[in-house]
Amino acid sequence: MAAPVEGTRPSVLCGGCGSRLERGEWACARCRLEAAGDDYLRMLDASTPPTGYDASLFETLAALEPTSFWFRGRNKLILWAIDRWFPNIRSFLEVGCGTGYVLSAILAARPDLEAVGAELFPEGLRVARRRLKGVPLVQMDARSLGIEEAFDVIGAFDVLEHIDRDEEALRAMLKALRPGGGLAVTVPQHGWLWSEADAFAGHARRYTRGELTQRMLDAGFELLWTSSFLTFLLPLISTSRLITRRRQYSLEREFGLPRAIDRLFERSLDLERAAMSRGVSFSVGGSLLVVARRPHIAAR
Repeated sequence: MAAPVEGTRPSVLCGGCGSRLERGEWACARCRLEAAGDDYLRMLDASTPPTGYDASLFETLAALEPTSFWFRGRNKLILWAIDRWFPNIRSFLEVGCGTGYVLSAILAARPDLEAVGAELFPEGLRVARRRLKGVPLVQMDARSLGIEEAFDVIGAFDVLEHIDRDEEALRAMLKALRPGGGLAVTVPQHGWLWSEADAFAGHARRYTRGELTQRMLDAGFELLWTSSFLTFLLPLISTSRLITRRRQYSLEREFGLPRAIDRLFERSLDLERAAMSRGVSFSVGGSLLVVARRPHIAAR
């Protein structure tokens, strides 16, 4: 397990004039590009409005996340992966931070971490601000982050499946990492699980393990760990997806399970995580976790 590598301080390029902004500024003195009223900085071409997701869902998600085994269990898995593979990180960027639920959990476990949340949708950033007091939040396109060798670790949790040109996002994240820095990614898995839930969420695809890992290798990453999760619940997920093909999808029905069932499902994810901590890598499951790193020396 590599320790964080010394490098340049986190910086971004202003989306308005291209000026480099040093850590802690998060505002452009040259062209004054910022969104002061919303307490986040815009680093996005305003002529290209965000698409591919119903932005009105962020408020609904914010209410459902703490009550759902899926979000709680995924948070615990993400924290396990960071502790396992990147125990000494000092800086972290979440690409597609959404409502801030994941990033708030990471900061609760690591309060001294220098963290930044990036999100395409301003509606998500406004919700995230309520959870992330004092954390820099930036409106960015994952395919053009404009950040170079700035962070120890980057996370993108159920984000890549929304992006048409996901290979561009992976290359942008590679550039944003310091040499030796890490990447943790979760995505939905298995195309045969495609249902109205995916269409409702604005997914462009569900991944196979080989598809995602090859794209990460093509982008220049070294793979550290790959495992499916939601493995024990896969029969129930398959049945649920068959049902949703026959009726209108409901976010509240998907994540608003009775408390006893929700706790039982969370326990299932806990058992999967315990198995992973002993080296088990699951080959099938509703979702996929991949941990990788930027090589210390670029491949020739």
